[in-house]
Amino acid sequence: MTTPSEVEARKQTAPKLATESAGSVNPRLQEVLDEADRVIVYAGTQAPPVVYKGEMHVGVDLGTAYTVLVVLDDSMTPIAGAYQFAQVVRDGVVFDYMGAIGIVKKLKQQVEERLGRKIESAATAYPPGVPLAEVRATGNVLQGAGIECSRLVDEATAASTILQIDSGVVVDVGGGTTKLAVIEGGKVVYTADEPTGGTQFTLVVAGAMHIPFMDAEALKTNPAEQATLFPAVKAVMEKVATIVSRHVTPYHPKRIYLCGGSARFPGMDKVIEEVTGIETVIPGEPLFVTPIGIAMSNFAGESAKLW
Repeated sequence: MTTPSEVEARKQTAPKLATESAGSVNPRLQEVLDEADRVIVYAGTQAPPVVYKGEMHVGVDLGTAYTVLVVLDDSMTPIAGAYQFAQVVRDGVVFDYMGAIGIVKKLKQQVEERLGRKIESAATAYPPGVPLAEVRATGNVLQGAGIECSRLVDEATAASTILQIDSGVVVDVGGGTTKLAVIEGGKVVYTADEPTGGTQFTLVVAGAMHIPFMDAEALKTNPAEQATLFPAVKAVMEKVATIVSRHVTPYHPKRIYLCGGSARFPGMDKVIEEVTGIETVIPGEPLFVTPIGIAMSNFAGESAKLW
């Protein structure tokens, strides 16, 4: 049994991936995200086994469009993970509880087979501002999947954990909502969450092309089709940008860091920058930024209060 003091000691010695110069981003960020892109695979995809016996840090991101499970080693570098398209969360609320448990169980089993060991605990996250009952429901999904929920963090703060910026805005555009965190002096000073995300992109494509939702989702995520679809989805991007601008204008940030699965669509950063007038950058593979930040919050021996 790990004591609370032992957990705290590990936290103090764990790598922080921190930047030393104010205003710059985590110097290891690209390395970490490149490795994530290499080792995190889509559910059911064959991947080589992982030989690692040290402490693991595990994060589960229950998104509106994708559920992601990622495992980090003791240097906070990704070593394994899996993700899957999922429609079990809507606007930050788990509405298909058993479906969510089933997907997490599936991802857990796949990753455990690669690791050759059990995943016993993980952190997870929730959108800022959701009711406490929904926050707890997110943790209960992990419990139902056989994983001890060690910590619950809000998604925008989780993203800022890996970015390690001194100042700026972290914007996580997920499947159903846009989350943001304003960072000043290395601390989160404001968070917000509003509907509008990748699902709205898909709905616009479905309407414009007169095709079913899942066909539109496949079209939207096909790189060969995205330039053609850009004029149709640009209005949704502009809406996201308007949401961001309304929340962050009082803080006068100099840079926006864009992450989340919807940030994968080419041109998203340019539209956000044009509407807000704030420099906007996408750090590496945007889908994995928040899940890695969640995993960095997981330390074996901790247990979140779910009641």
